Amino acid sequence: MPSPRLPEASFPLHLPHVWSGSEMGAQEGICAPSTHACLDAQLPGNGWPVGGVVEVLQAQPEDHVWRLLLPALGQAVQAHAGPVVLINAPREPFGPGLKAHGLPAERLLSIHADKPSARVWATEQALRCADVAAVLAWLPQVKSAELRRLHLASHQQERMFFVFRPLHVQADASPARLRVMVEGHEALKVHILKRRGPPLASPVLLAAQTGRLAELLQARKGRAAPPQAALPVKPITPTPSLAHLATAAIKGPAPGQQKIKEESNVERIASALDRIALPG
Repeated sequence: MPSPRLPEASFPLHLPHVWSGSEMGAQEGICAPSTHACLDAQLPGNGWPVGGVVEVLQAQPEDHVWRLLLPALGQAVQAHAGPVVLINAPREPFGPGLKAHGLPAERLLSIHADKPSARVWATEQALRCADVAAVLAWLPQVKSAELRRLHLASHQQERMFFVFRPLHVQADASPARLRVMVEGHEALKVHILKRRGPPLASPVLLAAQTGRLAELLQARKGRAAPPQAALPVKPITPTPSLAHLATAAIKGPAPGQQKIKEESNVERIASALDRIALPG
């Protein structure tokens, strides 16, 4: 005997974590506006999701991606006392350009690791550090299982988290709540590859940077890259969480795991930690 069919009215119209493929899904949790109105209009929650991985695909690492993220990162450092942690950034960001968008260079903590497993390990430690405002990680060789673990860590800590990967992983499965591909140099094309909603056939076009930022970037191109002088910031005593992060980054994983870096990196990480400016 067939089971009785329930009336359609008995089914809830809206379920958490479920959305129609033809409609924009509701974004759970906090979202940080990108301040690009045409981009925010296409993102569930009208901004970058906080608490889960946001995946950014590029043909090669480029500085212009900072234009997408700086407004949200500026908000993050205002809301949190700790730093924005950069894992294996391809080059040091241009300080005046960051400051022009509300992100002082002294609020950055840069950590480098030679081996892919060490980069993943350092990223997870940063995500679980209570004092960290946001994490940006360049992980071209991250595995699917590792990316899922990082996604869960970001979700549990409600941490802003961006991962940068090459274009050839576009067809791979990803746990990312939002996945975009960025093209261009002056004007940007942002292809939204994955979101809680219908596919977006055309990329979002973002105009070239403002005149002031363009001047700063042009000044950077026209000058050599001498060693940067120490920033005139008052030394601070790091909080226990940040001290643990720096110590972990210097010492590396527990026995049986891959060390994050050799002795040559100790002074670099310790110096970066000393540059973090926390409000007194």
